[in-house]
Amino acid sequence: MDNFYALIARMKNIDRWALMRSVTRENVQEHSHMVAVLAHALAVIRRDVFGRDCEPEKAATAALFHDAGEILTGDLPTPIKYYNPEIMAAYRQVEAAASEKLLAMLPEELRPAYAPLLAEPDPELRPLVKAADKLSAYIKCIEERRAGNDEFLQAEQKSLETLRGYHMPEVDWFLERFIPAFERTLDELGTMDFREPKLEIPSEKEI
Repeated sequence: MDNFYALIARMKNIDRWALMRSVTRENVQEHSHMVAVLAHALAVIRRDVFGRDCEPEKAATAALFHDAGEILTGDLPTPIKYYNPEIMAAYRQVEAAASEKLLAMLPEELRPAYAPLLAEPDPELRPLVKAADKLSAYIKCIEERRAGNDEFLQAEQKSLETLRGYHMPEVDWFLERFIPAFERTLDELGTMDFREPKLEIPSEKEI
């Protein structure tokens, strides 16, 4: 049976930040969408601002599936995942096995298209997706802090330090240009004015 897409649809049932008290819960499906948006943005910045070859569509697609294996493994909390090199290496093996199992759930005709997304990540795109993943986490921390939740303060600081430590010009450009907007209210973001337009009533002569 071809269960691949039915399992992908269940990404929404896997909560992130399991050990953290969150004002707004986030699941893996929501996270994957945001990472795809951010990976696409970083790729566009790399191509159009810094003049380096990059394919935003491929970056976005890779990001959409970057956590697909968690359908089978669940989302392991970061303090456990990175506790020591042995646990990290073992978890990488579990992730690889989960990706291979997902790939095997596709018809053979489709597997070559999905192998680079699940089992053989593109080495050129991997740093962009990794940076987008961390950016998504950083934005989540900002949103929680702004909602009055201090549970994410340390994670916010560490996420920013990690992002700066990548020394990626497209990441620094994004941080400078776009992150300040996440500190603004909806009104401050300059949303559209949805008031009804004034209707011009024709005069009797015009009728």
